Amino acid sequence: MTLDSVLDRIDSTLPEALDRLMALLRIPSISTDPAFKSHCDSAADWLVSDLTALGFEASKRPTPGHPMVVAHAPGDGPHLLFYGHYDVQPVDPLALWDRDPFDPAIEDTDRGRVIRGRGASDDKGQLMTFLEACRAWKAEHGRLPCRLTIFLEGEEESGSPSLVPFMQQNAAELTADLALICDTGLFESRTPAIVTMLRGLLGEELTIRGPSKDLHSGMYGGIAINPIRVLSKALAGLHDASGRVTLPGFYDGVTELPEAIRAQWQGLAFDHARFLGDVGLSQPAGEQDRTPLEMIWSRPTAEINGIWGGYTGEGFKTVLPAEAHAKVSFRLVGEQDPHAIREAFRAHVRANLPPDCTVEFHAHGNSKAGHMRIDHPAFEQARAALTEEWGRSAAYVGCGGSIPIAGYFQTILGMDAMLVGFGKDDDQIHSPNEKYDLESFHKGIRSWARLLAKLAA
Repeated sequence: MTLDSVLDRIDSTLPEALDRLMALLRIPSISTDPAFKSHCDSAADWLVSDLTALGFEASKRPTPGHPMVVAHAPGDGPHLLFYGHYDVQPVDPLALWDRDPFDPAIEDTDRGRVIRGRGASDDKGQLMTFLEACRAWKAEHGRLPCRLTIFLEGEEESGSPSLVPFMQQNAAELTADLALICDTGLFESRTPAIVTMLRGLLGEELTIRGPSKDLHSGMYGGIAINPIRVLSKALAGLHDASGRVTLPGFYDGVTELPEAIRAQWQGLAFDHARFLGDVGLSQPAGEQDRTPLEMIWSRPTAEINGIWGGYTGEGFKTVLPAEAHAKVSFRLVGEQDPHAIREAFRAHVRANLPPDCTVEFHAHGNSKAGHMRIDHPAFEQARAALTEEWGRSAAYVGCGGSIPIAGYFQTILGMDAMLVGFGKDDDQIHSPNEKYDLESFHKGIRSWARLLAKLAA
């Protein structure tokens, strides 16, 4: 089967592909809000219908939350599983949108043409790049180049509560030779990339309590303990002067970069000054003996995400608060154990408690880091396919965020995952005026067509 005719068909049928994407984007499949439950069902139904029209055996599978969509198509060669999600983030604050977030449109901007609407980049536009590549292959050759399973969920933006049980219950059906995930982006919005490292995530919320009620700072200041002071000391002690995290055993399981990956990252010529300058900063604040890309891709972090207590309203109120609160998150790498780090953090806070204070913790989930085996031959095949399409050498990159599904494919289904996406840094995912570049959609479809050809061969 020839690739050239598939690419030609993708080019000639792009308007029809855009019409299909617009139809999916019009469905307000917000998974976090129960008011949109019926719309999530509608999005799943739409995808089942589209996959069936493509020749897949497709079905909507119920869960305690929003449904999964699973589809299968026969073929020769390797068995590939493609994962994406059809749910989207809420649109608040609505007043900051320039148009109805569920009335998508093609817009001309000073950086080119874009598809504007909620879900355009995260993740409907991305998942449709794969489906459109399949459509072109089927139209040209009557069949797909390899055996495919499609797995689409509707709860990714709300913590995926149904995902692990569903995967465990349907492991035999979902297991394939390799998983493909399209929920990432280009490096610096121009270089095609395959994510091979994902940081894990651990969340903790804590409340420190002291006096039985808020106290007048004139009457009690100096003699009474202040929970905010206690909390501030504990949190300030999480880092040393060089930016390293001080928790005992925190770096257990943190591995050094392979030299080949380190060299490739150096070759990307990452402009950290511009990256920080875009948000009004100038100096890297992480471990000072590490490069900026290491700081955000391959090194662990401890970050204070919120801290509050006492009087924070208008004007001034001189009180010693009865309570102080904080939310703290840790990004994890390598083989770091989130449970051990949770205990180390709690022990650190308790060690900083004076006699009259108590602490209460509330866990906010945890996931280990993910790392992909780039010695799997599919990775170099995919890198070659992306390089051919984009005219720029594709890179293996890390990801500072967390995509738990990649780890679940490894731990639950025992299969490697490849993360390839075409989003750009300015896509404004999770924010008002989300967009997906028309180039990303078009070349994304062509990229998947090339990648399927390489993997089938």
